[in-house]
Amino acid sequence: MSSRDAPARPTDAPPTASAPGRGGRGSGIAGLLTSELATLFRRLRTWMMLGALGLIGVLLGVAVLIAGGARAGRGPAFLDQITENGVFVGLAALTIAIPLFLPLTVSVVAGDTIAGEASLGTLRYLLVAPSGRVALLAVKYVAAAVFCVVATFTVVAVGVIVGAVLFGAGPLTLLSGTQVSLGEGLARCVAVVAYVSVSMLGLTAIGLLLSTLTTVPVGAMAATAILAVAAQIVGQIPQLSAVHPYLFTDRWLDFGDLLRSPISWDSFLDNALLQAVWIALAGALAVWRFTTRDVLT
Repeated sequence: MSSRDAPARPTDAPPTASAPGRGGRGSGIAGLLTSELATLFRRLRTWMMLGALGLIGVLLGVAVLIAGGARAGRGPAFLDQITENGVFVGLAALTIAIPLFLPLTVSVVAGDTIAGEASLGTLRYLLVAPSGRVALLAVKYVAAAVFCVVATFTVVAVGVIVGAVLFGAGPLTLLSGTQVSLGEGLARCVAVVAYVSVSMLGLTAIGLLLSTLTTVPVGAMAATAILAVAAQIVGQIPQLSAVHPYLFTDRWLDFGDLLRSPISWDSFLDNALLQAVWIALAGALAVWRFTTRDVLT
């Protein structure tokens, strides 16, 4: 049983060792992570967000089927290639989701990690776990990171399936003009999913940090989403080009190298390094806040 589903307990009731395990799914960090993932993916809100993300590919495919494909160079990337190969529906849907829809859902999950528990009064019971506050923070972050992977995969997978049904699927023509088999093309899509999932990890760490600063989860969610949008706006202002390389959003759309032949992993590694810096920075601040302040009130 999750902390959200647990019956209300009197605040002066002595905490029990089973509380952090939430439903007896095991003890220690592994049990806490299992419980956290079960709680996250049992919520209706989570499935509604995943459904909304999947709907992007459905709407895109149906729109192209009804109105016809776009001319080359117009609209989001890959949009003009959808009618030739349905696999591109997944990639075009992901391109549409990255600036707003995907970070918005990640913000909701990350912003709710600690603030959600604090607002329900269940955080004090989670903190009696022998593993401690840092471990709880790490478990919350890992669960939110898993959501990043599932959300990104949902956008691409639903798009590819819808595209294959509406337009068919076959050998994929890469950005470099090389044609690869359908199997290799799908493997490239998986690599793109990995790239975008990594891109969301910095934002997830920022959301976790903001979640430790308040007991109002909506505030942390909104602040995280606003930061994601603000960083992208800053990234579009040429006068601020000096700070662009340091923005956690700077390389969100640079997965094109994974769709060339030969494949280049330079962008992937640069993006991973950028996200790692933000994870370390936001994570350190979150740990400092969570371990030194009274987070129960």
